[in-house]
Amino acid sequence: MPGMTIENIAAACEGTFVGDRNLVTKEIAGAVTDSRQVQKDYLFIPIKGARVDGHDFIPQVFEKGALVVLSDHALPEETGPYILVSSTTEAMKKIAAFYRTQLSCKVVGITGSVGKTSTKEMIASVLEQRYKVLKTEGNFNNEIGLPLTIFKIRAKHEVAVLEMGISDFGEMHRLAAMAQPDIGVITNIGLCHLENLGTRDGILQAKTEMFDHLQVDGTVILNGDDDKLSTKKEVNGKPVIFYGVGADSAFDIKKDIYATDIENHGLEGMCAKIHTPQGDFDAKIPIPGEHNVYNALAGTAVGLQLGLSIREIAQGIASVQTIAGRTNLLHVKGMTVIDDCYNANPVSMKASIDVLAHTSGRRIAVLGDMGELGAEEKELHRSIGKAVAASGIDALFCAGTLAEEYASEAKANPECEVHYKKTREEMTEELLAYVKEGDTVLVKASHFMEFPKVVEALTKE
Repeated sequence: MPGMTIENIAAACEGTFVGDRNLVTKEIAGAVTDSRQVQKDYLFIPIKGARVDGHDFIPQVFEKGALVVLSDHALPEETGPYILVSSTTEAMKKIAAFYRTQLSCKVVGITGSVGKTSTKEMIASVLEQRYKVLKTEGNFNNEIGLPLTIFKIRAKHEVAVLEMGISDFGEMHRLAAMAQPDIGVITNIGLCHLENLGTRDGILQAKTEMFDHLQVDGTVILNGDDDKLSTKKEVNGKPVIFYGVGADSAFDIKKDIYATDIENHGLEGMCAKIHTPQGDFDAKIPIPGEHNVYNALAGTAVGLQLGLSIREIAQGIASVQTIAGRTNLLHVKGMTVIDDCYNANPVSMKASIDVLAHTSGRRIAVLGDMGELGAEEKELHRSIGKAVAASGIDALFCAGTLAEEYASEAKANPECEVHYKKTREEMTEELLAYVKEGDTVLVKASHFMEFPKVVEALTKE
């Protein structure tokens, strides 16, 4: 890893190196927090968890060839070389920020209330048409996951696409200080994490903390159809690039990139004409849902900023793939299961219900509670029940304390069969007896509801 000598690492995290001074000019080959991933000449960063303390594995990582470790306490001399720090997690963030300064690749930082992961996948798919790209894997978008992702960037990577997720004020400052984006993308300002952030204005304030850590010539790309984001017309003295659906705006902005002629082809995806300053093109988006048109627009905006041609951008959009838990289509037992159960909030719930409404066969929504919605949680759950009733889908299965609000509102449509159970287990048992060949089943809930177990039950042979 370029520039990542032991002495530079110790200086970056304000730690004290203890060990053979002849080693201080040697570079580490990688940095991990999982002792099982340690390889020769790696830096091991032990993290104290609720049940496991990574410090307990320090002897083993030296046996596997680790060059040096961090430690928040003195180690026996015979253990191996280490950097003594007050907090290994804080040290890791400082080390990641330092490593970022050693890198020549461009960094795209992505945040927003909804659609961060799908937008990240779209942007990466577009950029991969020309560049070697590293992107955030899984849910590695927080104060532990982001530095680990940054540590994976190597000389071969020309662009890093980094997702950044927050739930409180100050978090984005800490994340963006590590990522130091060349391009900052915000998808929307929704209703996530209201418990901590209070209002959508609070969410806007927290998300836009990213702007304080952009590169000097950094570019900001925002969803111009979002009423809150549309107020940010200039960042650090540079005009914002706005994207959206339709040329006209309800707000006082000009959309630089926009979509028209949108066609919904159900589970086959979406088609749209995308208009850009460099020309227009027809986009085929192989993932269902109008929200993916917005993802394609964000991908187009980033692609143009990094010099891609219209042809390359169109090819990247057409090549994007879904991942587990994110509108992932599973065909099993003659049914189509829409696995969208990684997480949920009011905006993404309504988008997924709209996807289901455009499918064929008997359409069944399987929904669980949404978390972190604050004082308005019951009303927000009722709004989802109203969306179910209005959508025309055939059946609703729901479970959870707050999901009862879905059921009460969905019953307004007498043609929608409503099944409510307090527990996921009870609901799943009733659901398995109900589904049949030809059904399309949407499964969605917040992560704590463990709805991947519902998908597993539906798809089990």
